[in-house]
Amino acid sequence: MYEHIKAWNDEYKRSIWKGHYSLDMLESCSQGRLLDAGCGSGKYAIPLMMRGFDVVAFDVSKIGLKMTQTGCTTRNLATDLLAANVYQIPFKNDSFDIIWCYGVLQHLLSKERKNAVNEFRRVLKKDGLMFIEVFGEDDMRYGGNEVENNTFSRENGIVYHYFNKNEIAGLLKGFSYSIFESRKEKRFDGEYYTRHMITTAAKKL
Repeated sequence: MYEHIKAWNDEYKRSIWKGHYSLDMLESCSQGRLLDAGCGSGKYAIPLMMRGFDVVAFDVSKIGLKMTQTGCTTRNLATDLLAANVYQIPFKNDSFDIIWCYGVLQHLLSKERKNAVNEFRRVLKKDGLMFIEVFGEDDMRYGGNEVENNTFSRENGIVYHYFNKNEIAGLLKGFSYSIFESRKEKRFDGEYYTRHMITTAAKKL
């Protein structure tokens, strides 16, 4: 396994990936079989289960999966967890109604990102829905040791890629989709910085 993928175990040892964020994109969705692709510590998988989705979750980090399992056990939630990566998904074609992939594609190299979306397309049912969120190019965290275009390696070994809307659109062949951008100012030590996120809601044709 590539070093930038293996580095996630060390990240989760620091126990920094806590809480969950907005599930607003799912407001109009009926319940169904949902794949949380890159579940990490369960910050989305757990609230998704609590909302009634039949969640299957996977991650490359066994430590992250253990954190998810602990969170589910504490809440008496039934879980279906496995170790896997997003560009080699161990499921048959047309297996899921929904794919949820937040904060994952931005940590992959170019070929891996393309393979991941191809895998999402393969395992998603016709008319199935896919939700993706990634960093945008205007984000305050942009920069580092550049290893590919708009892709940087940090001291922790993890890769950070920053997207634009055209790049996202180029990945979504075979989907109808909407792309949304969010720019929020954050203040640190008296200075203002921008957090730029790009979110996609897509439907398999």
